[in-house]
Amino acid sequence: MPLSAGNAFTGRGCAFMTTQALQLTGNGLACRRGGRLLFSGLSFQVSAGEMLMLRGPNGVGKTSLLRMIAGFIRPVAGQVALHGGEADAPLAQQCHFIAHQNAIKPQLTVEENLRFWGGFLSGQPVDEARLAEAIEALRLEALRHLPAGVLSAGQKRRTALARIALARRPVWLLDEPTVGLDTASQAALCDLMRKHLDAGGIIIASTHVDFGMPATRTLALTPPEDAFAEPEPEMKPEPEKETETGAAAGEASA
Repeated sequence: MPLSAGNAFTGRGCAFMTTQALQLTGNGLACRRGGRLLFSGLSFQVSAGEMLMLRGPNGVGKTSLLRMIAGFIRPVAGQVALHGGEADAPLAQQCHFIAHQNAIKPQLTVEENLRFWGGFLSGQPVDEARLAEAIEALRLEALRHLPAGVLSAGQKRRTALARIALARRPVWLLDEPTVGLDTASQAALCDLMRKHLDAGGIIIASTHVDFGMPATRTLALTPPEDAFAEPEPEMKPEPEKETETGAAAGEASA
C-alpha cells in the first residue's frame, strides 16, 4: 500500500539529516499469534513527513504490526526496513513505541520517571532542556514532583507520551495514543506530532477515533478468511523406501 515519497530527517528542532530520503517500508508481512493468522501479504510505504493511520476492529493485528516494526516480534513472512536512517543503528533504536501500557514506575515521581526514560533512550544523562520541553509540551509542570502512582489515567498517559519529546527518534509508533486524554491533552499531543512531521519524521498510529490529526494515508486491516484456522503442520519428506532391486544390488556388491 504505497505512500508518496517525502524528504529527509536531525537534531534539536531541525530536520533529521540523512544521506537519502527517510522511508519506512513493509513488504509481504504476515503475523500469526497463538495459532491464529492476523494478517498476511501486508505491505506499506511511508516517507518523511507522513503519518500512516492503522484502522480496523479489535484483534485484527494493529498492535502486532506496531510491535513487529518496533522489533518485539518477528514476522512469519516478509520484512520491515528503514531507508535513509542511521546506517549503524537497528530500526528498533530509531523508533519510539508508545504501547497500551504506560511503562511508568508508580513509586517514582513524574520527573524521576522522565529522567529514567531520557537516560535509557539516549544512553547518557537526560538533556535538561529537552526534559523541560517534554514537561511543558505535555502540561506536566504541576505534576512533576508527584508520585506517578497517584496520577489519574490521563495524567499517566501524558507522562508516558512525554518520552517521545525526550529523545529524537525519526519513527514514532503510537498505539491508541489518545486513550484517557482530555481535549486539551489531545491538542498538545497533536501539536507534538505536527512538529515531528514538519521536521521530517514518520508516524504510524493506531486508533479507533478521530482526534484532530489528519493522516497522510490510512491502512485498513481486516481479518483474513482463515483467521481462525489451525496452523498448517510442517510437511516432512517421507524416508526413501529401499526397493527389492536396490537391496539385491547392494547385497551383490557386498
